[in-house]
Amino acid sequence: MRPDYWKTRLSEVDEILKTVKKGKVSVVAKSPGGRDVHLVEYGEKQDFNRTANFSSAAGAGHPKFYADKTGKKPVVFIIGAQHGSEMEGIAAIMNLIQMIETGKDFKGETNPFLVNCINECRLLLMPVGNPDGRARFPFDTLVDVLYEDFRHYAQGRWKHNGELCSYPMCKEVHPIKDASSVLGSYFNDAGYNLVHDNFFGKMQPETQAMFDIADVEAPDFVLHLHGGGNVRNEIAHANHLPLYVKKIIQELKHRAKAEGDKHGLVGLLNEITHHEDDFPPKTFNIMSAMHYATGAISVLYESNQCLDLRNTRPLQPEWEGLFTHEEILQHHYVLFQETIKYAKELLT
Repeated sequence: MRPDYWKTRLSEVDEILKTVKKGKVSVVAKSPGGRDVHLVEYGEKQDFNRTANFSSAAGAGHPKFYADKTGKKPVVFIIGAQHGSEMEGIAAIMNLIQMIETGKDFKGETNPFLVNCINECRLLLMPVGNPDGRARFPFDTLVDVLYEDFRHYAQGRWKHNGELCSYPMCKEVHPIKDASSVLGSYFNDAGYNLVHDNFFGKMQPETQAMFDIADVEAPDFVLHLHGGGNVRNEIAHANHLPLYVKKIIQELKHRAKAEGDKHGLVGLLNEITHHEDDFPPKTFNIMSAMHYATGAISVLYESNQCLDLRNTRPLQPEWEGLFTHEEILQHHYVLFQETIKYAKELLT
């Protein structure tokens, strides 16, 4: 059973966004299923004196021609539920909005830094990046949901044999809609996994909106909030990024880990990888593409989902730890706080 403060339904998102007074709420895209993709903006839009796109500015030898950040506040863009079954980020973003608007989250608790974070940065929040997938997912929380049920609704089933598409085999066909008998909530209604959209061609409307926002806003950090089964909460490896970006992400990992340790939160700290000359190549995904389009430090966060793995020990033998809803929420708060602090520090 989910606690009252765990707000992940599309109807709940709609109702909460109606209460926003300190920020601006807009619909930035319509999904293939005709659902709204919302953006919440806090803090004033800044003029970066742009004279070129990021690629051209980099070619000229300085990103200031794309976005001159001198004397500016950092911009942080947070995206939830690019996969509709990964709802932890939705709950975290909705509680963050409640905290900013009222001083307390839906649990009645506060974080003084996050309450006032809109004075420190321009904050852009997309609570549900893939509303189609979320609408097709029947659970409001994954705590104690059986692994097989999760995979059925998250990745779906193959049409040719009825078996689970599972992960990562669900990426073998893209878009997957015509190949599936059950379309998983990983995908939008057109069958696209937004994380692997066609970034160099025609993108899905949800993905296009993410890139349009990032291009206009030139965020310093983009946080892509995902759920990773029963992993320790972690900032995941970043592929196909410049070494300086990987080092910044690594430093953010260390800061989030240190802050989490203060609160007794269990996090996993992986070191960066320097080489990407393996074959087959490492995945080039939305995190990689968003950096090269906008210069943002693009970060993948994988949250624990607390699945019931009792029948699946061989699948995830390395760690079977479970967190509570509250611990998952607190991990996100730490991530948000440390990202904003670090973004501000990098601009000074």
